[in-house]
Amino acid sequence: MKVAVYPGSFDPITYGHMDIVKRALKVFDRLIILISVNPSKTSLFTGEERVDMVKEVLKPCIDKIQVLTSNELSVKETKRLGANHMIRGLRAMTDFEYEFQLTHTNRVLEKDVDSVFFMTSNKYSFLSSTTVKEIALFKGELGPFVPEYIENKIKEKLNY
Repeated sequence: MKVAVYPGSFDPITYGHMDIVKRALKVFDRLIILISVNPSKTSLFTGEERVDMVKEVLKPCIDKIQVLTSNELSVKETKRLGANHMIRGLRAMTDFEYEFQLTHTNRVLEKDVDSVFFMTSNKYSFLSSTTVKEIALFKGELGPFVPEYIENKIKEKLNY
């Protein structure tokens, strides 16, 4: 069975993340979505809230995914979980440059873990969780970027 880990903050999960999950599941039998909980970063949602949101919007493929949180290095967690591949999404050249450096750093830390890159669909090439949060702070329309369940959670969290 081919298993991969897809690490990220998913704060919140977007249509871009969901697109990467669906495409990664065409290559891998099972996907562990590893939600990074970094105490030095300010997140809109708790780790537990993000787990709930990811599970809810990915219900159609819930039998092929596992959703976990971690406050460890993603490459170390990938190895600990018994996977040899990490899924990464690429939107633009700036992502490539960052991911190039990260991949080489990860190879030093865990030489047996490889990164597998998926280019986002064109319609999500600009999309990030940060963009969604900024739009939400100004009470902009979120429907094109996140499922309704996520939109409602964001509005709930921001009290509007």
